[in-house]
Amino acid sequence: MLNQIDLSRIDLNLLVLFEVVFQERHVGRSAERLHLSPSAISHGLGRLRTLLGDPLFLKTPKGVVPTERALQLAASVAEILARIRGVVSTATPFDPRHSKRRFVIGAPDGVSSVILPSLLEKLREVAPSVDLGIRQLLPAQGLIALHLAWKEALQDLEDRTIDLAIIPLDDLPARFHKQKLYEEEFVIAARKGHSFQRNPTLKGYCEMEHLVVSHTGDVLGFVDVELARKGLARRVALTVPNFNFALSVLAETEMVSALPRRFVEIHGARFDIIAVKAALPLPRFSINIVVPKVAMMDAGLAWLVQLLGQVRTGSSELAVPRSGKRNRSMHSQ
Repeated sequence: MLNQIDLSRIDLNLLVLFEVVFQERHVGRSAERLHLSPSAISHGLGRLRTLLGDPLFLKTPKGVVPTERALQLAASVAEILARIRGVVSTATPFDPRHSKRRFVIGAPDGVSSVILPSLLEKLREVAPSVDLGIRQLLPAQGLIALHLAWKEALQDLEDRTIDLAIIPLDDLPARFHKQKLYEEEFVIAARKGHSFQRNPTLKGYCEMEHLVVSHTGDVLGFVDVELARKGLARRVALTVPNFNFALSVLAETEMVSALPRRFVEIHGARFDIIAVKAALPLPRFSINIVVPKVAMMDAGLAWLVQLLGQVRTGSSELAVPRSGKRNRSMHSQ
């Protein structure tokens, strides 16, 4: 049987010391940050070396440099300390003005690209020291039932690898809190001046070269389902793995793509991409904030959910551009 490490005999302050020395690469500056003497830092490093079985930091004329083992440990130590700080912060009243918490939001990139500009602006105003991590969530391929396609995202929430998810899922188990963030619909995106802008017919649409955003390279989507109902088909000339990549390709080609309206509204103008109302019925759906109900007892997380409800996510109506007029418009199928 493997011996279990007795955590009660380990001083977690040594991890804080490791983090600071790794960042500063200097014993003296580390001592100043931690309000300790250089000899105390050296003594702590000695205990760490004994504990971890590695020199960790090597002396140089300008300070210290981490060993290969220290480089390998740095990310894990930072993650451990971030989690500990998160646990401690929930035990004290949450004050966004002074909080230094870090929240991890999971979302598809077509959603995170929509919410981030406004969210970051609000954070600068009301919580300047709060940090964010964005983790891309992707639906499982080949699953039509949404509750199965997004099952992994719900598991990530319950495993606490993300703090909240923002996903197009309405049918949720009772143990989850849901709050609608915005309604989304798809439009046809193309470069400014594209011939489809002047004649956005269904026949013309089917004759175009199409771009589909798919992280697996799968070319089939709900557009193809709608076209098949009408006895029509299209040619998918290219798949790309994310939405921002799609904009850059559309700007340089004659391709068209079905993209989320709000995404095009917010980011399309930088690429001279316009949005044309689709000539066939495309789905509308809700983008929802999803959090385990038990996690909503965390005042900081409840605050973030409330703040997200205030973000701007583009205009409420699609402005269909006329020929020759620029439109500042924002997943693909």
